[in-house]
Amino acid sequence: MVVSDKADPNPYTLRPADGGTGDALRDVEVELSERWPENKLEPSLDRIEALMDILGQPQRSFPSIHVTGTNGKTSTARMIEQLLGAFELRTGRYTSPHVESVTERITLDGAPITPERFVEVYRDIEPYVRMVDEREPVAMSFFEVLTGMAYAAFADAPVDVAVVEVGMGGSWDATNVIDATVAVITPIGLDHTDKLGETTGEIAVEKSGIIKPGAVAVVAQQQLDAAETILRRAVEVDATVAREGMEFGVIRRELAVGGQLVTLRGIGGEEYEDVFLPLHGEYQAHNAALALAAVEAFFGVGGARGGQLDADKVRQAFSGVTSPGRLEVVRRSPTIVLDAAHNPHGARATVTALTESFGFTRLVGVIGTSGDKDVTGLLEAFEPVLAEVVVTRNSTHRAMDVDELAALAVEVFGEERVQVEPRLDDAIAAAVTLAEEEGDLGGAGVLVTGSVITVGEARLLLGRK
Repeated sequence: MVVSDKADPNPYTLRPADGGTGDALRDVEVELSERWPENKLEPSLDRIEALMDILGQPQRSFPSIHVTGTNGKTSTARMIEQLLGAFELRTGRYTSPHVESVTERITLDGAPITPERFVEVYRDIEPYVRMVDEREPVAMSFFEVLTGMAYAAFADAPVDVAVVEVGMGGSWDATNVIDATVAVITPIGLDHTDKLGETTGEIAVEKSGIIKPGAVAVVAQQQLDAAETILRRAVEVDATVAREGMEFGVIRRELAVGGQLVTLRGIGGEEYEDVFLPLHGEYQAHNAALALAAVEAFFGVGGARGGQLDADKVRQAFSGVTSPGRLEVVRRSPTIVLDAAHNPHGARATVTALTESFGFTRLVGVIGTSGDKDVTGLLEAFEPVLAEVVVTRNSTHRAMDVDELAALAVEVFGEERVQVEPRLDDAIAAAVTLAEEEGDLGGAGVLVTGSVITVGEARLLLGRK
């Protein structure tokens, strides 16, 4: 194991470039940061429901599509948003966490709300948030306040439809004060097991809590115990279920320059051929199938009614999909890929996609994780494809201590394949040097992974727009 002589017990805090956000946005970020963080929970809808009551139930003023699962939620939500936009609906999208700026979490028509609008919405609801804080035993959390902001912003816009990603779980997640007509459940794996359950079946109990009476549940392929749990919930609330591999799915896919070409079957049984998806990985094709089925269900297409959406608009929408930080190539010679995999389930999908879509002869990993994850499982998933790893940390309090991460990495990779660089910029530079040792830059690559935050900070360092 190589340890950098530039080790710093207090690694730098990387902040996004100002970009015109000004002091007002920074002030709001500071105020929000003083609240409970997203990984600290007191499972209850009481606080968000109280805020919604005071604000006049803004979440009831628009229809919504609710998205949960373990991995693929943000990519699927972005695809749903893109499809709805192609059919000339004004969209609001709420996703988490953000890659670079907190404003990314709340979007209108596919674009983050402006910093000025973000501040304005926060200041508008702030007095009411304080009222809830005073009434409840526990003050509102960071995520709960942002959720309230999103619903207020969507109601004020107003949007035709909101696409809402669950923060964690489902039934008691702050987003679950909406009555979504369509509930989407991406693949469920083991993550946040201390909060959600030890098995995929137990986790599915919480995830399936977003399925509301009379809704349509659009469900990805699942482990058997998770699938059974989801189906039980659907029966309990008299919801219709559309299952990947049964009512809809991926018919064909082939690699293409810059992504893949797929044929999807919708819930009406009709096929959408020659759909170009500018994203790498088989899992993104499955995310696309989920998104398409969700939008069909929203429009009432398929099922007993049959029919399909305008295929040309579907192709147009998918061709413009982006998913920052998900197998995103940001540099060449050597190739630098950013991927926000942060649990073993996501890491295994990333490894499969890397093997399929890239011809690396030498791949070096830059890994910075959060401390509340199955880090050993993540490292074991990446071990077969990484020649060496440079362990590092991001700038947040949730980051795993770099020495602790290094110790776990040594157990998985062996001491000779692990290098330690506490600063992310030094870690990327070290990984590039290691990758270049191959001599063939065409086959050399660097993968930055382990956390959405790590990827976001790398994106800023590398000047990605």
